[in-house]
Amino acid sequence: MRALSTPAAENRKKSRGFQNSLWGIAAWIAGIVFVFPVIWMVLTSFKQENAAATNPPSWFFAPTLAQYGQVFDRNITPFLLNSLMASVFSTLLVVLLATPAAYALSLRPVAKWSDSLFFFISTKMMPVVAAFLPVYLLVKHLGMLDNIWTMVILYTSMNLPLAVWMMRSFLLEVPREVLEAGEVDGAGLLTSIRKIILPIVSPGLAATALICFIFAWNEFFLAVNLTATNSGTSPIFLVGFISSEGAFLARLCAAATIVSLPVLIAGWVAQNKLVRGLSMGAVK
Repeated sequence: MRALSTPAAENRKKSRGFQNSLWGIAAWIAGIVFVFPVIWMVLTSFKQENAAATNPPSWFFAPTLAQYGQVFDRNITPFLLNSLMASVFSTLLVVLLATPAAYALSLRPVAKWSDSLFFFISTKMMPVVAAFLPVYLLVKHLGMLDNIWTMVILYTSMNLPLAVWMMRSFLLEVPREVLEAGEVDGAGLLTSIRKIILPIVSPGLAATALICFIFAWNEFFLAVNLTATNSGTSPIFLVGFISSEGAFLARLCAAATIVSLPVLIAGWVAQNKLVRGLSMGAVK
């Protein structure tokens, strides 16, 4: 027979439901706070410049696409293509290099693997500006200033340490029993990686790739100092709307909305794997 609920159990159930409701409301408030700047940017992009510069801000206005037209008139396409090329190729290189490195530091640990991990993360401790002068001199000596492949190499080296650490944490979640069973069945290294490891860590791989893509897409310091007309990226294009005459706010928001779209689309497409990847290892 089904046990009858006691008053204490009912009270605990109601209290748990009330707490869940409070957490849900807090999550919605936090989400709105974080998303509001993006919403405000998109709304401002549909304003005229005089309406965008009012103080206090104007909430009611006649929407217009004039700012987007002026952005495309300034030829944003090459900058977007440069950013896409640098971000995609550097992300692919990071994934290809970080995965075997993380494998050697997790499932098949090499000698002094902890020292190797510390070396990887230590490269992120130095500010970029501190290492910029030798990088600039080397790139200039090689004749690779204003070259998109220079940005691919730099973005790869910039994101590789983070990717190794992330992929190592994901690979540690692979059950060793599954690998041992594959070896008993005659699976070699490549077969184990392709048919056992990659299907298990694919969410983590997607999360790592997306984060590296975002970091490469948004990078500004190296791009503004090492590129010019041929390989300027989208963040460089945005700076063009801030001049001695002031900031063209509505036009800048329109350009920023266009520049943000590839990252938003990539995040939306990979959202399921991203959530699963970032939560791997969170619950034992």
